[in-house]
Amino acid sequence: MKCKQKIPAFALLFALLLAMCVAVPYGALASTLAINERQRISLIPSGIPFGIKFYTKGVIVVGVTDIETFEGLASPARDAGIRAGDIITKVDSTEVNTTEELSELIDESGGRKMVFTVSRSGGTQSFDVYPKKSVEDNSYKAGLWVRDSTAGIGTVTYVDADANRFAGLGHGICDSETGSPLPLLKGIVTGVTITDVIKGIENAPGELKGEFSAYKIGSLYKNTESGVFGVFDSVTPYISQPMEICFRDELKTGKAYILTTVSGSSPRIYEINIVKIYPNSGKVKNFLIEVTDKELLNITGGIVQGMSGSPIIQNGRLAGAVTHVMINDPTRGYGIFIENMIDASD
Repeated sequence: MKCKQKIPAFALLFALLLAMCVAVPYGALASTLAINERQRISLIPSGIPFGIKFYTKGVIVVGVTDIETFEGLASPARDAGIRAGDIITKVDSTEVNTTEELSELIDESGGRKMVFTVSRSGGTQSFDVYPKKSVEDNSYKAGLWVRDSTAGIGTVTYVDADANRFAGLGHGICDSETGSPLPLLKGIVTGVTITDVIKGIENAPGELKGEFSAYKIGSLYKNTESGVFGVFDSVTPYISQPMEICFRDELKTGKAYILTTVSGSSPRIYEINIVKIYPNSGKVKNFLIEVTDKELLNITGGIVQGMSGSPIIQNGRLAGAVTHVMINDPTRGYGIFIENMIDASD
């Protein structure tokens, strides 16, 4: 694999971190038994940034609009009941996965009725659409704004060296209307070099800016509520020493660390505080964290977009990942239990 990233003295960082950490007593006997019944696996914390080019299974409707026809303004899609956030998966009996495929089918319709199969809020519905001829270019249109892909920057949470698989983001790539994970057709993963940071302030989340590598380094195979999962094309150079996972009932409030990259391509360790734990919170937003590291606060203002997936380490164990920033306080955000990410990867 061609890759420009290097992580000098990375093993020394982890040696230092592990030397600073002590084991946490299990507490009650019942809790000890519950923990011992689970598998204490080891994974490699990452913290490297990665670029994602995500192609959806189906075509996402980002808006409906009027078109100028020979009979006046019309919006066949709106009249049929299609709305922003819908995912068009079929036209009649033909599957569609690109905007070009959808446009071609509509233009070839000649204005006849077309049955659009749409995924909406986890269910499937059908709509009868009657395309209209556009005055602008004399082609048939449905009055749709659509897209079939999205791209962005995230952070790799962990690598499973045995299978060369990885997990990242700590949350899904989701539909902006429903918040549900978008159906994945394919996902291309590239290396990223962080070139700039837009610092987060109250009510204005910051963002990592970066340059995508020209080389593909892996692929996604799953997009879930608890993160994205993929496989590297070859043995990744970002490997440090494997670290045991921390079970959710071992996580404690207090000092912890995140491993993240806010400049270049080399992750660093920064101190955070785990403020509160929500043991029954479901698949995401399982605990509240606060950035306390002065250097990181000076650079980013706290948690910014692109840091999602940054591994969280406590007492020498991989405990979870950063997922969301609090809009009104960028120094705070949420983390996900590492167990939830592992469960979602199955």
